[in-house]
Amino acid sequence: MADLKVVARNQITKENQVLRQILGICSSLAVTNLMMNSLVMGLGVAFVTGLSSFTISLLNKLIPQRIRMLIQTFVIAFYVILVNLFLQAYMPDISKQLGPYVGLIITNCIIMGRAEAFAAQNPPLPALVDGFFSGIGYLLVLLVISFIREFLGFGTLFGIDLGLNFTRWTLMVMPPAAFFVIAILIWFTSARTIKAEQKERSS
Repeated sequence: MADLKVVARNQITKENQVLRQILGICSSLAVTNLMMNSLVMGLGVAFVTGLSSFTISLLNKLIPQRIRMLIQTFVIAFYVILVNLFLQAYMPDISKQLGPYVGLIITNCIIMGRAEAFAAQNPPLPALVDGFFSGIGYLLVLLVISFIREFLGFGTLFGIDLGLNFTRWTLMVMPPAAFFVIAILIWFTSARTIKAEQKERSS
């Protein structure tokens, strides 16, 4: 069985699905203008990825190979519906702000990627940990991006006005700003990884 601590740590750092695997970019662009939206979306993805990976791992031996992706999509859709209903019932304002993007969690490449790459080949508990922490890694990236965009674009954090007197960057509240921020984060992460690998080889 895979070391659960290593699995969890890797999904947040070395194998981060956004910064290292370059997955989940579309939703990263759509919901990162506000930190609260990013938090809710990230938690939703972590919930769906963790439980769908767990369920797919449980059912793996029962799923015919020829329809495995159809079953995986059905399982993912079930958990996405639960998230959507929860938001509509208990967080209607955020549900309206996120709009169709909650339903589009089902198309997030991270979820299907972890189902195919890990859950289908590993026991349920490691699959749950891998899926959940891949979602947490995604959530952390979203929060960093939205922190920069909301602060510079609105002068707020989690909707709270910080009372700072500076010219707001209108560009930051627009989707293209997320491209720039994600690109910088990917560049920074890749540069650090390459530097660490070079240092390890030379030592």
